[in-house]
Amino acid sequence: MISKQQGMTFIEVLVALFILVTGVLGAVAMQATAKKGSFDAMQRSLASSIAQDIVERIRNNDADATTLNLYVGTHGAAAKGLPSPRCNTAADNCTAAQMATNDLYEWTELIRGGEAKINGTNAGGLVGAVGCIARNGQIITVVISWQGRTQTQDGGTGSCGSATDNSQRRQLSITAFLF
Repeated sequence: MISKQQGMTFIEVLVALFILVTGVLGAVAMQATAKKGSFDAMQRSLASSIAQDIVERIRNNDADATTLNLYVGTHGAAAKGLPSPRCNTAADNCTAAQMATNDLYEWTELIRGGEAKINGTNAGGLVGAVGCIARNGQIITVVISWQGRTQTQDGGTGSCGSATDNSQRRQLSITAFLF
C-alpha cells in the first residue's frame, strides 16, 4: 500500500528560503545601484544648469571685449568676497565690469552650494566642484568639474585644472557663441 505524502520536506523549505533570500538581496542591490545612478544624474543636471546660468549671465551683460575677459578663469574653488555694489536692482546702476564681478560672485556661490545652507554651512551644489570659463573671440567654453560617487576611467588632464584630475572626476563642457 502506498501512503500519501503530506506537507513539505525540510530540504524543500531550505531551497525555497534560499531562492526567496537571493531575490530579496538582488532587489536591495538593484535599489542601491539605482540610488547611485540617480545621484549622479542629479549632479550632472545641476552642472548643466550652472553652466547655462553663467552663459546667460554673460549674454545679458552688454559687455565689451575687456569686460568679457573678466569672466575668464577658474571659479568655485574658493569663496569670493561680496561685491559692492551688489547689482541686484536697477537702482544700483552698475557698469558692465561691476555686473561681471557680481555675476561671478553669484555663480561661484552656485558652484559651492551657497544657495542652500544648513547651520551656516553650504549644503547644495556639486561635490568638490570647480568651474572654468575660456574665451576665444565670440565663443566661450564653460567647463564644470566635480567629484562623482563611483570611480571611472579618467581621461587625463582636464581643461579645468589638474587639481580636479582623479578617478572620480566628472566634467561637463558647453560651448556658446556670443552675439
